[in-house]
Amino acid sequence: MTPTEPPPDQAARMAVAFARVLRGLGLAVPPDAVLAFAEALGALGLEDRQRVYWAGRATLLRRPEDRDSYDRAFSAFWLGLASGPVPVLVEPETLGVEDDQDHEQDQDTAPEAQVNRVVRYSPHEQLLTRDFAEYGPADWRDAARLLAALRVHPPTRRSRRLRASRHRRDRLDLRRTTRLALRSQGEPLERAWRTPSVTPRRLVLLLDVSGSMDAYARALLRFAHAAMVARPGRTEVFALGTRLTRLTKELSRKDPDAALQAAARAVPDWSGGTRLGEGLATFNRRYGARGMARGAVVVVLSDGWDRGDPAQLGAEMARLRRLAHRVVWANPLKASPGFAPLARGMAAALPHVDAFVEGHSLRALEQLAAALADPDDRRRYVAK
Repeated sequence: MTPTEPPPDQAARMAVAFARVLRGLGLAVPPDAVLAFAEALGALGLEDRQRVYWAGRATLLRRPEDRDSYDRAFSAFWLGLASGPVPVLVEPETLGVEDDQDHEQDQDTAPEAQVNRVVRYSPHEQLLTRDFAEYGPADWRDAARLLAALRVHPPTRRSRRLRASRHRRDRLDLRRTTRLALRSQGEPLERAWRTPSVTPRRLVLLLDVSGSMDAYARALLRFAHAAMVARPGRTEVFALGTRLTRLTKELSRKDPDAALQAAARAVPDWSGGTRLGEGLATFNRRYGARGMARGAVVVVLSDGWDRGDPAQLGAEMARLRRLAHRVVWANPLKASPGFAPLARGMAAALPHVDAFVEGHSLRALEQLAAALADPDDRRRYVAK
């Protein structure tokens, strides 16, 4: 490491903090862009603000109309200015960027036949597939209605209790058949059948509420609330950060907005660090081994970024897998192009996971709900 290069932790912290400022202004900044910006800061350093500015514009901006907001955020965050344009910046031509004026002249000389185009789209369909990190305030209002309509059916299992059936291939109900035979002078003219009943399994949701999951925590909490509404007595919700927080009571309210506000107040380490291994150890010791995880379907919603010991995370995931019926891991970063589970926490946990699915959009949460409702379909969502 050269003297001008910042430590990797410092570059990552600065990148995450600046991304939060941009998101507060309504800019869509996905996690993969923050990672690219952090890598650029690690290579370029933090001293030269011109390099930092263009590194941010190259990695964090998605739309040309966000340039003014980006400039204001850069002035306030990196230069300490309350408002105004960014001063003394390198011209785009020196970095090999095409001049906007020349581009406009090329558009003026284009044939007029290429000007009129009609594009049709469905806003709800785009909202279903869009990453939660790219949502604006209006998108969150529409997504709240769609998440409230989402139905999460709990997984089921065969029970030892038997119920009446009409299929001859099922088990013969001798007691009921005998009672029916009394009506016909002891002749079993009518026969009754019974089959094992189906009972819902317990569903346990472990939500990562650390700083790296800030863009997805709101949607995942609404998903957890939909699961609580579907089966209040058979669903448990916990928050994972630097500690473990039980949110079952807070999310049991019928009003989703009131439930989310109560859950946010109950979590003291919201948008803080991540210690997945310690949180899972607390869950296994206090709740899982005492019966909550036995025969249950446990869903971990996290990006796998962990500051704790990966060996501890792997050991606790192995213990959880022995207790639970199935373990599902939903990672919002899985949908990013070129994603590979290289984070230490994700790499340690993946061998003990039955299904590794996406969790970045409404469509991904719908697929997760379908995988929970029908265990036979889970093969479609397991990573190859």
